[in-house]
Amino acid sequence: MKRRMLRKILLLITITLFIYISCNLQPPILAIKQNAPFQDIDSSYAKEEILALYNDHIMTGTQPRVFAPKQPITRAEFLTTLVRLLRLTPVQANIPSYTDVPSSSWYYGYIQAATEIGLASGTGSETFSPSRPITRQEAATWIIRAFKQQPDSVSELPVYQDQSEIASWALPYVKAVTKLQFMVGYEGLFQPNQPLSRQEAASLLYRILGHKPWMSAIDRDPSPKIQLGWQYGQTARQYEQSVLNSNVSVLSPRWFFLEKNRQLKDYTDTSLLTWAKQHNKAIWAMLGNRFDMETTHELLSSPTETDSFIHSLIAVVQKYGLQGINVDFENVQPEDRPYFTRFIKLLGKQMREAGAVLAVNVSPELGTDWTAAFDYGAIGANADYVVLMGYDEHWSGSPSAGSVASLPWVRSGLDTLRQDVPDRKIILALPFYNRNWTLRGTSQSTAALTSADITLQEQAELMQRYKFRPAWNDTLAQYSASYADGAIHRIWLEESRSLSLKYQMALARNIAGFAYWHIGGETPDIWTSLSNAERYSSYSFH
Repeated sequence: MKRRMLRKILLLITITLFIYISCNLQPPILAIKQNAPFQDIDSSYAKEEILALYNDHIMTGTQPRVFAPKQPITRAEFLTTLVRLLRLTPVQANIPSYTDVPSSSWYYGYIQAATEIGLASGTGSETFSPSRPITRQEAATWIIRAFKQQPDSVSELPVYQDQSEIASWALPYVKAVTKLQFMVGYEGLFQPNQPLSRQEAASLLYRILGHKPWMSAIDRDPSPKIQLGWQYGQTARQYEQSVLNSNVSVLSPRWFFLEKNRQLKDYTDTSLLTWAKQHNKAIWAMLGNRFDMETTHELLSSPTETDSFIHSLIAVVQKYGLQGINVDFENVQPEDRPYFTRFIKLLGKQMREAGAVLAVNVSPELGTDWTAAFDYGAIGANADYVVLMGYDEHWSGSPSAGSVASLPWVRSGLDTLRQDVPDRKIILALPFYNRNWTLRGTSQSTAALTSADITLQEQAELMQRYKFRPAWNDTLAQYSASYADGAIHRIWLEESRSLSLKYQMALARNIAGFAYWHIGGETPDIWTSLSNAERYSSYSFH
């Protein structure tokens, strides 16, 4: 009887354990298999690498739960992984860089971001071939470029049996990537023209992800630069909304003007003061002279009136608790050069005593009367910052049509200023406007008849309306285009790519920051591009 009872008890225990095991252990195992991101990587030699890259949001599948490890990775797919690895943001640029990369494609923003920082170029002047498999030598080239390594044209390669098949343009990059041991070939072959498979790409990217010095550089946030945005043509509420959607940290509303009676006119909007404080924004209010040469001369040439004007200005700085003043005196006659220098010296001293910043706007030195009143070295010595207005290469009324701010022109103006002013004091102002030129007759080569200022938003609207296709100019580093509406029009466009290249050029010189004329004139993609440029420029890969 007891044995029979014991058997029953053991049977019940066994059944209970079986039910417990079935209910509590098996379902989680099944769930793990069902929740695995890919169902086709179990036999891949790069399984662990694929999963790690997937979890880091660097690589995804070709379709739900399918990774296709042996399938060649396309140029668009590989470039996308690099952009993600570098922690850059896709750019929905208004102007596609390539005719075969439509803005509707999933990879559009990634290719735009990579193109704007100079990481990758196309297969032709206007084509990228996004769906073409990337070759091993192309992948080697992009890796070396992406991580700012020098191509190696000196050292000898390990003896690859197929070295003669490596293209001459790719050979220095293959040498460099081999030296880093990210790509070392297989059984004595590099196979430069062989498509890179998706599992090979995962293995390659995982090795880079494990390179701690490079990843440490990516983990560090860039040191913030001054980002000054001028208010123009917007109400305070419109300006505030534009600033919220921007990178701007310093507001410069046009509040103070020199009037004909040589007195200071105050247009301060106290609501903007409150808003700026709430949103942790500094205010460097602009002081303008309305381009009035005669009144400016009368003020500057009189020590008594200059002192009185500065006293009034310091009083409003203290009254409103401003963080700074931005002086924008333009159309100053050459004879007033020593007077303007004296004005900046006195104002700079009193601003420092008031605990506020003095920034002075200047135009690029072109050896003309327009800039003859600026003693750049003296201004730089007495002001906290010198703002270079990097635009008006071709101005309203210019004798010929042309760019507002081509890269070579801006670079030349900046480097000239750097001879007199320390980099740590220079702010480069970039244009959020352009000029729409109307040309004489029917020839695009004739001189300009008239030009009209347009914002970059208006420029985008013109592209939509007239369906013109801009062409990229490598020398100017910007697009240009023509269209007709009864007359011939020509535009040298400013947009995310051209502005990003100027921004990167200036960042390489380690200047103090940037300014923008004017806030509200831009398109939203520009802020993404400039943020990418700042982040990527901050990376130092050793």
